Amino acid sequence: MKFAIVMPARNEAGNVRRVIESIPAGLARQLLVVDNGSTDATADEARLAGAEVVAEPRRGYGQACLTGLAHLDDEIEVVGFLDADGSDDPRQFVNLLEPIRRDEADFVLSARVLGDARRSLTPQQRFGNWLACFLIRLLWGHRYTDLGPLRVIRRDALDRLGMEDRTWGWTVEMQIKALQRRLRVRQIDVPYRPRIGGKSKISGTVTGTIRAGAKILSTIGRLRLCSSQRVSGPGSRGNLRERQPVGNGNRSGP
Repeated sequence: MKFAIVMPARNEAGNVRRVIESIPAGLARQLLVVDNGSTDATADEARLAGAEVVAEPRRGYGQACLTGLAHLDDEIEVVGFLDADGSDDPRQFVNLLEPIRRDEADFVLSARVLGDARRSLTPQQRFGNWLACFLIRLLWGHRYTDLGPLRVIRRDALDRLGMEDRTWGWTVEMQIKALQRRLRVRQIDVPYRPRIGGKSKISGTVTGTIRAGAKILSTIGRLRLCSSQRVSGPGSRGNLRERQPVGNGNRSGP
């Protein structure tokens, strides 16, 4: 498979180079670091480590991901997403890619539960993940356990999702739309660790946590409303429940 990694990064000097250097040699055909308006040496460090750097001054995690996708080589078949702070181990991509290699899944994402993952996640992260996953199970009938940022997806499947969110709703939008488009979904347990250095732009501040949480909940509400409107209509006799998606909701370990 021709695999590419998209890595949004903002003010991750001191982290991004070490993350890139920990990616297994030969794993990715293309490595795109999207510099999301950094005021430090993030872009320079990424280039020195061998990454292709794309500038995206418009702030937002989803915006950075969309910009990275727009710069993918035509030959790329599978896309992975990786944070630049060092909290995820890029070597786990090998495990996440395996179900796609075996043609058992279209979309594989991480569940941060192994090792010291629980202690590495802040209380607000744990609660936010639980609430979002609970709502998805309630509304769409699929059991996710995490909104893990480490994920891989077939490029043709990603194109079918029509991703739109520009900020913190990106991850949950992808997971819900994967169910709506009936992708084969797999979640794999992975370790998680504290970021290498510095403070998270989202979970590291009260304001960031509140804004991210509000965006995630509003994204869930918007997507549910849109799906209900599609199902409802003349001849539906007012049935607003969405048809259950087909997908593998079971997690499997690496």
